[in-house]
Amino acid sequence: MSSSGSFKQHQPPIYGKYVTILSIDGGGIRGLIPATILEFLESQLQELDGEDARIADYFDIIAGTSTGGLVTAMLTAPNKDNRPLFAAKDIKPFYLEHGPKIFPQNNWKVFGSIVKPLKLVMGPRYDGKYLHQIIQEKLGDTHLHETLTNVVIPTFDIKNMQPTIFTTYEAKENPLMDAKLSDICIGTSAAPTYLPAHYFQTQDKDGKIHEFNLVDGAVAANNPTFIATNEVTKQIHTKNPNFSSEKPTNHYGKLLVISIGTGSAKLEPKYDAKIASKWGVFGWLLNGGSNPIIDAFANASDDMVDYHISVAFQALCFENHYLRIQDDTLSGTDSSVDISTKKNMDKLVEIGENLLKKPMSRVNLKTGIFEEYKNAGTNEEALTGFAKLLSEEKRIREGRVDSYKQFVEVESKF
Repeated sequence: MSSSGSFKQHQPPIYGKYVTILSIDGGGIRGLIPATILEFLESQLQELDGEDARIADYFDIIAGTSTGGLVTAMLTAPNKDNRPLFAAKDIKPFYLEHGPKIFPQNNWKVFGSIVKPLKLVMGPRYDGKYLHQIIQEKLGDTHLHETLTNVVIPTFDIKNMQPTIFTTYEAKENPLMDAKLSDICIGTSAAPTYLPAHYFQTQDKDGKIHEFNLVDGAVAANNPTFIATNEVTKQIHTKNPNFSSEKPTNHYGKLLVISIGTGSAKLEPKYDAKIASKWGVFGWLLNGGSNPIIDAFANASDDMVDYHISVAFQALCFENHYLRIQDDTLSGTDSSVDISTKKNMDKLVEIGENLLKKPMSRVNLKTGIFEEYKNAGTNEEALTGFAKLLSEEKRIREGRVDSYKQFVEVESKF
């Protein structure tokens, strides 16, 4: 496989069969779960196309919120050779090494229950200094327009009280949105009550300044899949009149989407109305070591996006074009966003590994619970199938497949 990489440097997706999308949820230290999944996916691509294969080479757009935004930047930021700064296999070690310094657990060992409410009154749980330092060190002065494929990273601007969505598409058109990747990552991961809000400015060649006052993108879209599909569809509509004239129902047939969650504790009853009816500010911000109001926003966002995407793909009979990998059986510290002990991080890696072996699931449109998709195989098998489609799509765009015959053969086996 050529080392000259990603779709950004290839023909636009209108010349291939599929529009390929990867989406990664937010979830703090639980980013270890998608890191484990992505390592497997990239290994399958490498088996097909050589050890230099990288995830950014195969996706038209990669989207991520919060910890998913950081993973997105790591996968798409260029190194000195204009190849991805991180291979997928490097992300898990990054979290294991730096997680304990980003979320230092000794913050909570002294005075226990006294410190927690005091911290909530006086400021966020963590000062964010190490997180900012390591992100700035790794990403340097790389700007959004320099990513090796198109990216989408949601944030929320608390001054304007509206989402700010950073996209490579807009960065190329509007210099004021062409922020440093480090600033975007710090902003999208600034979870309220956990990490401080992030302020920075951008400036264009005429001296015009735009200021950003950002918190965690999960406030807007913890699962950025829907935003990603909208962005890429909008771009193709403007570039390909034939695509625009097709029936909207056919558009989903052109999308190939992998959406990776960071796990949730949906099956573990955590709160009830009788208890919550007595909560004030502190009750909603801190209960049993978690933040009920943040948990509610994040889970609601995940579910609504997956519900919408699942309904569309299932209703239009393109369900095999959408793969959602999520574990909603987390419990206790597993479901926390900031427990960075070795024991818990190792457990999260194990959850990711086990998730690969689990049967493919589909969200039940009535209950919202993930249920086994009968006779569909495991998530590992599904990713292997997607890898083959991604590889063939890339070959088509590079002109290494003269017809769709080989592609159709691969697709028919998927």
